[in-house]
Order: sequence, then structure tokens, then C-alpha cells
Amino acid sequence: MKKKGEPLRPVPPEKTGLQKTSEKEDARQARYLEVLRYLYGLQKFGIKLGLQNICGLLHALGNPERSLKCVHVAGTNGKGSTSAAIASIIQAAGKKTGLFTSPHLLNFTERMRINGEEVSAQKTVELAAEVKEAVERSKKIKKAENALYADLNPTFFEFVTAMALLWFWQEGVEWAVLETGMGGRLDSTNVIAPEVSVITTVGLDHREFLGGTLREIAAEKAGIMKKGVPAVLGPQRPEALEVLEERFSSLNGGSMPPGLFLYGRDFFCSALGESSGAGVTFDYSGSSFQAKDLAFPLAGDYQVINASVAAQAVTAAGLGSEAAVREGLRMTRLPGRLELLEEAPEIRLDGAHNPDAAEALAGALKKIFLLPEGRRLILVLGIMGDKDAEGIMDPLLPLAAASGGKSILTAPAYGRAARPEELKRRAEAMGFKTGIAAVSPLSRAIQEARDLARPEDLIVITGSFYTAGEAKEILKREGGKFSRLRETR
Repeated sequence: MKKKGEPLRPVPPEKTGLQKTSEKEDARQARYLEVLRYLYGLQKFGIKLGLQNICGLLHALGNPERSLKCVHVAGTNGKGSTSAAIASIIQAAGKKTGLFTSPHLLNFTERMRINGEEVSAQKTVELAAEVKEAVERSKKIKKAENALYADLNPTFFEFVTAMALLWFWQEGVEWAVLETGMGGRLDSTNVIAPEVSVITTVGLDHREFLGGTLREIAAEKAGIMKKGVPAVLGPQRPEALEVLEERFSSLNGGSMPPGLFLYGRDFFCSALGESSGAGVTFDYSGSSFQAKDLAFPLAGDYQVINASVAAQAVTAAGLGSEAAVREGLRMTRLPGRLELLEEAPEIRLDGAHNPDAAEALAGALKKIFLLPEGRRLILVLGIMGDKDAEGIMDPLLPLAAASGGKSILTAPAYGRAARPEELKRRAEAMGFKTGIAAVSPLSRAIQEARDLARPEDLIVITGSFYTAGEAKEILKREGGKFSRLRETR
């Protein structure tokens, strides 16, 4: 441990994955590494679903969130793509725009952006120091003096949320798009007063925290709705929709008050021709305008829905001109969503980490990526141990088997990952006796997939954002700037 007054020691390049640089740069990297270790050390406080900590922390920082106009995005699947699209459209409308999302794929700095640019490592250090100082000050305040701002012990996500809001305020951001980390009602992002609330499709995930049924999970997501604030909903199962509509009605005093926009009822889209690996094109019909031949550079038919939800959300916020929507969608970028890394053989990454996401991925593979017939799918699948592994494998393993390919079950270098041998046992219990292998580490699994693949075949690496992120680090040799440091959520 560094003693007070002791100079920072450079982190050896072989431990950071970065090239040797000047002593000054080494010192900057060392400080950044210290900050990341501190942040991920906050995981000892676990996951706390509640707003007291974040309210106290933001109060100590001068309530930076009050200076922002915000769009708040919750949901189970599609919220990352939708959030990125909303931010891109608002930026295209001429507004300085912040975006806060999670998790990151390679670098911590991916989590917060202004006008598409990630926060720098140096600014990350500065923001963390300011928030940490507020936390330390709070420990000196007796609870009797100020119960809200006393002895704060923020979790990782609470701390990082405060960093993002503070940065947005310091940089004069006009509009911020915030994606919830988990749930909604008690998520630390739920301290904002949004201009519009967005809830993408609700499914079964994080059941140990949000509830065991779709209705219970939908009730948690519905907690981001606010009185008098329009809400935009992606397609929903009937039981989830009932909960969401009940919540909106109870807030706004009517059986069906205005301001609630549901995909397929109040706004629509229609895909144009066949989707491709380069993205989707579609016509859009919203509450305020119609637009033809919109382009969205994320692959998969489901991305048409995410783009449409984004267009309606920005329209509900009062910024959605056709020109801004067209340009913003065209310029949207988001890694880890059927992201192309290599060709011949084609290698794609996807963060599908629950059954609904795996089902959507399987649909895209069948309709777009496994054509023409004869193309084999080699699946590299790493899943977290607390996820529904059977639900994730069920739509994907048959595709590899039917194509004459193979499913390679693996694990990222992460303590919470399911063991490949356990995944193989479960796959065999599901009836997959051949074409299945358990291989670790992930680098070896990827190499085995490449050895098996012909130039015309398809390799898909998926099952978790942790798997996708580590795979990208391996394949792109980017080093990832300490990407092995991650939250456990």
C-alpha cells in the first residue's frame, strides 16, 4: 500500500497491456489504476437497491443532476441500444448530450460520454477524487446533524452514477440520457427528474433482486415513471404491459391519460427489405411525424424496434424532428451488439446474457447471418453462473448443431462465470450429446473456433458482456486499459 507522501510507482507495461511510455504517462496510468481499484473495491458494499446513499452523495456535490434535462431508460433488453440512439438523436438536434450506460465492454471510460466522446482517464481520476472527498466529508458528520449526508458508504454503481452526473454538470451538458443499472424504482439513476421515461421490453432477469415474476419485475421498472412526464414503452408481454399502464394511470389520474406511447399502438415501424450485417433500414410512423428509409447501423431485426422507441422518446421530449432522427440514428454507434471483428471467417460479438436476448440473437443469426445455406455456425459461449444458462443455450445450441458447426462452452476470466464443464453437463441434459466441447480459457476456446472454421463460416462469441469484452481484448489486442477490473453485478 502506498504511504502518504510516497511517489507513485509506474505500472509495468506488461501488467497493463499498454506500450511503454514516458514516466509522466506511467504516473498518469498508475493513478488511473489506483482509481479503478478503489472503485471496484466498493463492491464490498454489495448491491443496495435504494436511493438514500445516492441522494446524500449528490446533495454533498451540490445536486448536479438538477441542472440537466434527462431521458431515463429502463428495461430488460434493448436499453443500451435505445439509450445510445436517443443520445445520438439529441446530439443531432444540436444539444450538448451526455450518455451514461453500463456495463462497459473494454474500458471503464465507455460508461460516460459527452457528444459521443468517452470521458478521459485523467478526468476519471479527477471525478473520482471529488466524489471520494464528498464521501470522506460525510463520515465526519453526525447523523443527528444531517441524516441525509452522514457516513455514506456508496456502492460501485452509486459512486459511478455520481461521477457521471458531476461530469455532465461541469461540462455544461444540456441533455443527459441515463440507462438504469438494474430495475428502476430503487436504481441509483432514479434521482433525476426526467423529461421522458423509456421502458424497453421487460423480461425475466435479475430475479434475485427484482422479483420472481414478470409482473414484479415490471413494477420495479415502472418506478422510473413520474407524474406529468411522458413515457414511451417498447413492445411488452400482456402481464408486463398491464402493470406499466396501471402505474402510469395511477400517477396521472385517469384510466388512459395522454402521454403514454406504446410501440405497435401509438407508433410503428416497418423494416425495408432484408436486414444485413451492416444494420437495418425502416419506415417510421410516430406521434408527430412519419419518415421513410431510415438507416440504423446495428444489426438484427429487433434493432428496428429499438430505433423506433428512441425516435418516439426524443419526439416526446420535444426534440424529435425528422432531420435529427434521421441523422442521429445513422450516426449511432454501440459495441458488443453483433459487432463484426474479423472476416473470413466472420467473427461477431454479442452481449446476449438472458433468454430473451439469446432468442433475439438466434433470430438474427437465422435470418441474416447463416445465409446462404451451408454456412456453419461455431458458437463460443460463456455465461455467468447466476444466469439462466439453459434459457440462453436453448435457442442458440440448435443453430450450431443444425448448421453442422459446434458449440464451444467456455468462461471469461471472471469469478462469477459458470464453469465450462457445468455448462457442458447442462447442455447434455438438454439433449446435446455431440458437437459440444468445454474449453478454457477463453483465448483457447477462440483459437479452437478459428481452427475449426472455414473462411465462409461464422463464429459468434456471446453469453455475457464479460465474455464479449474479453474476446474483443483478445482478438483486437487492444489491452483494454485494465479491462479485467470489473464490477461483480
